[in-house]
Amino acid sequence: QVQLVESGGGSVQAGGSLSLSCAASGSFVNANAMGWYRQAPGKQRELVAIISTGGSSAYASSVKGRFTVSRDNAKKTVSLQMNSLRPYDTAVYYCNVRSLRTDWAGAYNYWGQGTQVTVSS
Repeated sequence: QVQLVESGGGSVQAGGSLSLSCAASGSFVNANAMGWYRQAPGKQRELVAIISTGGSSAYASSVKGRFTVSRDNAKKTVSLQMNSLRPYDTAVYYCNVRSLRTDWAGAYNYWGQGTQVTVSS
């Protein structure tokens, strides 16, 4: 079974930086996207950044220019470098890996347990 384990969460002051990492284990096809979502208290879960095996990436407008997502296909890891953090970035951050296609019998969508990021003023 696929497991995703996040690390790197913590508490920082506004303007600081954190780097999150997610390591995947188990078997899943290579045609996938790995990325990060977050959920703040009382808010919907939202996409933060995602990157495909081919290197195509997408970011939420709220983090564009501040966060950078990267991955290592061989190691099955995805990282999120977060700079210029603001209080509104406070949330639980979840690692995700999913197949690129959903119209497929073997489609999958896996989630990590989440890691807390807290940014204080």
